[in-house]
Amino acid sequence: MRGSVKLLGVIGCALVGWGWAQPPANPAGAAQLVELQRVVPDIHLEVRYATANNFMKKVLYPQPRVFVRREVAHALGRVQRRLAARNLSLLVFDGYRPWRITKKMWDDTPPKDRGFVANPQKGSKHNRGGAVDLTLYDLKTSKPLEMTSAYDEFSPRAAFNYKGGSARSHINRDLLRHCMEAEGFQVLPHEWWHFDYKGWKDFPLLDYSFDELDALPKAP
Repeated sequence: MRGSVKLLGVIGCALVGWGWAQPPANPAGAAQLVELQRVVPDIHLEVRYATANNFMKKVLYPQPRVFVRREVAHALGRVQRRLAARNLSLLVFDGYRPWRITKKMWDDTPPKDRGFVANPQKGSKHNRGGAVDLTLYDLKTSKPLEMTSAYDEFSPRAAFNYKGGSARSHINRDLLRHCMEAEGFQVLPHEWWHFDYKGWKDFPLLDYSFDELDALPKAP
């Protein structure tokens, strides 16, 4: 019997290691998620996961919407005001991501590329509403600024300190980082577009869909 129990334990661990993690219980912390454009109306969005124009090559979100923690939204509003003086805006690719989407990304990503994808066993900072993916947007040309790599590019060019690329791409990347860090965000070293907000560890993991968020009572 002990041998059987031990074998089941080994099998269970192996299954979790291969992405058979369970979704988190949805705590009341979801009430602190807000729709970003309701707080920062002039911010620009390009929600790639609501289209097939992403590394998964499939639609993952039912609507092109961005949710984040309330404090994250207000911090992004302050960044937006900093950029307005330069005729620039933030262009946001992603914010809160339901845990089920993180698991799907992990399961469908080749093992060699999983360094760019959050492990569902631990959950993602996106699952907490404490992370955003974004770039800079030129209000004069209505185009994103040049960076050292494309968004969600799985290559060394995506690193925040990549030495290659044009001088202009370095200036733009460093400006984005400077403005975000001034308001409490920290860049992910291998993704220049990904920023975590201070205190993200205190935010609960969530698996609410966008429709389920709409149905929840809103915090005052």
